[in-house]
Parts: sequence; structure tokens; C-alpha cells
Amino acid sequence: MKKPSPPKRPTIYLPENTFERWTADQLKVETEWEQCLFVDCNFTEADLRHKRFIDCRFERCNLSLATLTSAGLQGVQFAECKLTGVQFAACQDMLFSVDFDKCQLHYASFAGKKLRGTSFRHCSCTEADFTQADLSNASFAHATLGRAIFHYTQLSGADFTTATDFTIDPENNPLRSARFTVAGLVGLVGKYDLVIE
Repeated sequence: MKKPSPPKRPTIYLPENTFERWTADQLKVETEWEQCLFVDCNFTEADLRHKRFIDCRFERCNLSLATLTSAGLQGVQFAECKLTGVQFAACQDMLFSVDFDKCQLHYASFAGKKLRGTSFRHCSCTEADFTQADLSNASFAHATLGRAIFHYTQLSGADFTTATDFTIDPENNPLRSARFTVAGLVGLVGKYDLVIE
């Protein structure tokens, strides 16, 4: 079965839509941001409730503990961002679409979110919560997943071939066609207390 093509994202942002070294206070002026690039911004603990970001990109931004209750994230890319403790689970479900590259996602929550085909490239997802999320065909290329929570998570077709430090119970997480290496199988059978040599 052919994987769906990801929607095309802007690669060039207009100068008037590029914002560098902003703080959370500067985001208060608008409720909707479309095709914007945010670079080196400090949005730590920002209140982003009910704001909408469409086809936006965040580069080297700190959004740790930002509040995203009822926020809309549609085609949003995060690159080299710090997203510690962010509750993506609180975002609007409609058209929710995100992508992560070299991000810190420690303690982030994606519980119950539809994340089909989402990439978590080179991300550190220590203790991230993926409970009941749909991660079909997601990519965890070179991601570290120490103590990340996979509980009744749809993982069919997900790619864990270069991911490390994960523990996934195959009895309560659908794994049909998910990809692993032989070394990664340890993360699937840990609960059985087997000795694998």
C-alpha cells in the first residue's frame, strides 16, 4: 500500500512573515498566523490558547511548557526546538499536522492525537506520552525514546529501525508492518525477562 504524500509546505517565507528573537508578548497581537517563519524565539510558558498556526515553521525556538489548549496546528514544522512538557494533546484535532526535526520533546504529550506519517527525526522524546495516539507510518528516524509511553498506540507501519531506547508492548500496541532492526527487538520483549545474546 502506497504511503500518502505529505502536504507541500512552504520552503521560502516572505520577509514580512519572518520573525526573529520574538517573545510570547509579541504573539498576542494576532490570533492566526499563516505561512510564518519564527527563528530563535523564546516562547517559554507562552499562552497560545485558541491561536492558529497554518503552514508555519519554528526554528531554534523554545516553546517549553507553552499552553496549547484549543490551539490549531496545521502543517506546522519544528526544527531544533525545545518543546519540553508541551501538551500537544490539548490542541484542536481538526487538521492537526506537525513535523519534528532535531527537537527536544521531553515529557511532551500526544495522547489521543492522530499523527499518521508524522516524523520525529533525530528527536529526543524522553518520557513523551503517545497513549492512544495514531502513529501509523510515523518515522522515528534516529529518535531516542527513553521511557516514552506507548499504550494502546496505533503503530502500524511505523519506522523504528534507527530509533533507540524504546519499550513497546506488542500485546497492547498494534504493530502490523512496523519496522525494527534485530537489535531493536529487545525493546519489544523486555517485559518477558528474556536473555537475548
